[in-house]
Amino acid sequence: MREGLRKKRALMEKHNKGAALFREFILGGQDGLVNVLGIILGLAIATHDIKIVIIGGLAAAFAESVSMGAVAYTSTKAVSDYYESQKEKENYEVEKVPKIEIEEIRDIYYKRGFRGKLLNDIVKHITSNKKRWIDVMMKEELGLNKEFVSPVKSAIIVFLAALIGSFIPLTTFFFLPIAHAIVWSLIFSAIALFITGALEAKLTVGNWIKKGIQLMIIGMVAAFVGFLVGKFTGGK
Repeated sequence: MREGLRKKRALMEKHNKGAALFREFILGGQDGLVNVLGIILGLAIATHDIKIVIIGGLAAAFAESVSMGAVAYTSTKAVSDYYESQKEKENYEVEKVPKIEIEEIRDIYYKRGFRGKLLNDIVKHITSNKKRWIDVMMKEELGLNKEFVSPVKSAIIVFLAALIGSFIPLTTFFFLPIAHAIVWSLIFSAIALFITGALEAKLTVGNWIKKGIQLMIIGMVAAFVGFLVGKFTGGK
């Protein structure tokens, strides 16, 4: 039975990490698409030069992707480092002041309604294994979970997602005249943003249609801002 519980827990941890990575992929792609869409539309309206649009779009795509990947790495690493620092502190307290830590375990489960022999058995079981003891303190006392994503994996996922998202509005400019490219870039971007919003809703909460439309509107607002900048700085 214990072996079955271990396998189930391992599958749940794998599922949680996979969901976290997928969520980061969606968010990275969304940001890359919206940012590059606004930039290339502004360049297209301002210059009417497809070469400038492509060069500016590529520069923005790679700069955005590298920047977002770096932010994903540092933010995820900060979470990991904080967890480890708190774990070291709990380890020190378990070794130096075990009686206080035992009482903290007792208080946690007392507040959950456990009493008498059952409470004593729970406390004894948890504190009989140092690793289990510290893990419980981390989760129950501090509210920290060790199921965080690797900083390197997070950086790679966000980088790739942002790069892929950036190319969705940019690709049409490689194959079509600039006027047609603008129209199809907006269409492809709107569809991609709707799908992204719908998937994000499935991973979190909310109506997928409403979320899809909401994200699509945000992207179109960014495009409109780019249009206005381009129009007032050089558009004819």
